[in-house]
Amino acid sequence: LVVFILKKLDIMSFNPYTNNGGTTVAIGGPDYCVVGADTRLSSGYSILSRDTSKLSQLTSKTILASAGMRADQLALHKTLKLRLQKYMQQHGKEMSTPAFAQFLSNTLYYKRFFPYYTFNLVAGLDEQGEGVVYTYDAIGSFERYKYGASGTGQQLIQPVIDNQVNFNNQPEEKKRPLTLDEALDLLKDCFTCAGERDIYTGDFVDIAIITKEGIRYEKFELKMD
Repeated sequence: LVVFILKKLDIMSFNPYTNNGGTTVAIGGPDYCVVGADTRLSSGYSILSRDTSKLSQLTSKTILASAGMRADQLALHKTLKLRLQKYMQQHGKEMSTPAFAQFLSNTLYYKRFFPYYTFNLVAGLDEQGEGVVYTYDAIGSFERYKYGASGTGQQLIQPVIDNQVNFNNQPEEKKRPLTLDEALDLLKDCFTCAGERDIYTGDFVDIAIITKEGIRYEKFELKMD
């Protein structure tokens, strides 16, 4: 009888959240920042879409990448774009990447009692033209760093970029900033590796390359199984 009641309660329970999967990675350099996100949208063991972008360009120097629940991604990105448009009208200029990083933190913290179920990375250039990456938890705590990963493939990718970007467990003489081409190749290798082990990462990778000249995009093909 107790088992029957527990099963009935489980069936009747409602969970407003679902994780639609996906992985995001960003790497910042002396004068560039690259950020990528796969395009697979999943629900359980089903693939809902193979071409769903998780990147949003918010300014000429700032990209937001979000994995997690697709509905919350769309709601968050829409809210941020509207508020950035209002900021532009009031101040006559774009919001800087560090200012936007704080703004996103405030937005997430405001929703802390019913959070956006998203795993966010902010990538861009700061006022000095240096590449920056900001990583977040669900309620707005954030950190500025040289690189970051989020989403279902984070545990697979984080040790790789710790070693290859931050040179953890490597000799001191090897420590140097990566060139743009090296960072781009590393980003592609990370997604290729994650796609082999994570069923929620695959199909394609949307890549944004941010420099002082602007933002350009590439698409990189992954396994489609």
